[in-house]
Amino acid sequence: MILILERNLKEEEIQRIVEKVKEAGLTPHISRGEERTIIGLIGDSRAKDREYWLNVKGVEEAIRILKPFKLASREFKKKDTVVEVDGVEIGGKGVVVMAGPCSVEGREQILNIARVVKDSGAKILRGGAFKPRTSPYSFRGLGKEGLLYLREAKEKFGLPIVTEAMSIEQLELVSEYADIVQIGARNMQNFSLLEAAGKIKKPILLKRGMSAKIEEFLLAAEYILSNGNRDVILCERGIRTFETYTRNTLDISAIPILKSITHLPVVVDPSHATGKRELVIPVSLASIAAGADGLLVEVHHEPEKALSDGFQSLYPHQFKELMRKGKVISEAIGRFIL
Repeated sequence: MILILERNLKEEEIQRIVEKVKEAGLTPHISRGEERTIIGLIGDSRAKDREYWLNVKGVEEAIRILKPFKLASREFKKKDTVVEVDGVEIGGKGVVVMAGPCSVEGREQILNIARVVKDSGAKILRGGAFKPRTSPYSFRGLGKEGLLYLREAKEKFGLPIVTEAMSIEQLELVSEYADIVQIGARNMQNFSLLEAAGKIKKPILLKRGMSAKIEEFLLAAEYILSNGNRDVILCERGIRTFETYTRNTLDISAIPILKSITHLPVVVDPSHATGKRELVIPVSLASIAAGADGLLVEVHHEPEKALSDGFQSLYPHQFKELMRKGKVISEAIGRFIL
């Protein structure tokens, strides 16, 4: 259930309604718009029907949300959520490009790549300090050392950082250095981690699980939202199907579907979706055309020597080409690359 409050209510009147919600055994989630305030009722709201809430002073309308995901739904919030990170808006009119290596391999490597992606127009630096790998013998990141290198890159080039936390134990450390904390596909249904991410004051980039349905994806986001963190960015990165020619199968239709049923920003990771360097540019352009709010792209100076995912990382000149072509597509649909 959501309560749409009357216009121009005073703060004490809003708080009085909030207390009514709590008395009913429900958890209130307040969304303040420019003109009016909405209160989402989380819990079993059947004990108090629509008529009860309409009789509460200050409540103009009460609407029952039918979808299992409440706070993420368009019913709860009609206006798009815009996540702001150091002045960069994700979910607005611009298409935000986040770029960098799959893994932070060393100081010079991340500084060199940060310079390249900044010069080509990227607004956010991506790079893994902690890496979930299928094999325990693969390179799994530099840990805190990698976070220190990312911070240095940010200070030198002014690029906000997105990097992954794989556990609750890592979450506090990563959030100390990162501007956006990524929760990867393998952890999409790590509910304890999602709840913990909901309690930190950093935007969360949530990747779709390898075999997750769209509803499951949004319910995972709901765990974060319902614990108080409203800055959630959804990332479509392909799902596992019977097709083996690409690493995953990018669900391009998920972009307009998500944009229609949720207010949260949607970005696409074409690198993990395809697993092949030559497919990253065309899939990126298709994603922009389908309405993606941003891209998460892997770039490396020497992909053939990369310690992880080199086969899907763009060379610097390819990334520059992507940015040039992306600008054309963005403008064709009335948007722009930030």
